[in-house]
Amino acid sequence: MPHTLYVSKNSGSFAVEAAFVLAKVPFKSVEIDTEKKEQKGAAFTAINPLQQVPALVLEDGTVMSESVAMILHLADLYPASGIAPPAGTAASACFLRWLTFMTVNIYEADLRYFYAERYTDEAGLPGTRAAASAAMQRHFAILEEHALTPGPYVAGDQFTSADAYLAMLTKWSPEPVTSPRVAAVVAAVGAHPLIGPLWREHGFG
Repeated sequence: MPHTLYVSKNSGSFAVEAAFVLAKVPFKSVEIDTEKKEQKGAAFTAINPLQQVPALVLEDGTVMSESVAMILHLADLYPASGIAPPAGTAASACFLRWLTFMTVNIYEADLRYFYAERYTDEAGLPGTRAAASAAMQRHFAILEEHALTPGPYVAGDQFTSADAYLAMLTKWSPEPVTSPRVAAVVAAVGAHPLIGPLWREHGFG
């Protein structure tokens, strides 16, 4: 059976779907309606106890959560796909560095902003959101100056799934991301012949 990916619109599943599309690997897509809280139902909870989308069931039945882990696993499965640069290269080192950076800094700050109630009481909500928004902008600026200089992509000359991941994060920023190199990556994702349609399907374009 093919890989089965549990997805929802405007979620972290976009980056994993983009990796599949970039690799031209077929997969079964199962839509989870998060507005109807389907992720909290017994069927999905049995797959991912965290009740979070995406979740990936591999061909042998192994279940994965965490979108970045899925991307890295797919890169291992399909090393010639373009999901990631060749292992052991300088471009691979940059890919791994900045993909991890985005996950632990920008994605984490995004969660603090939109789910601030998980981190503080009602009195602390405004301050938590303000700090999270500032953190996102600071980390986008670091990407602009360091990851994308000279660029044009996160891993240098090669477009990879890290660029799709970065573009996705910009769409969740509470403040406009105006950094020109970051904006160029977003434009490249939207114009990509394989990933562009998926970008628009998720409502990002």
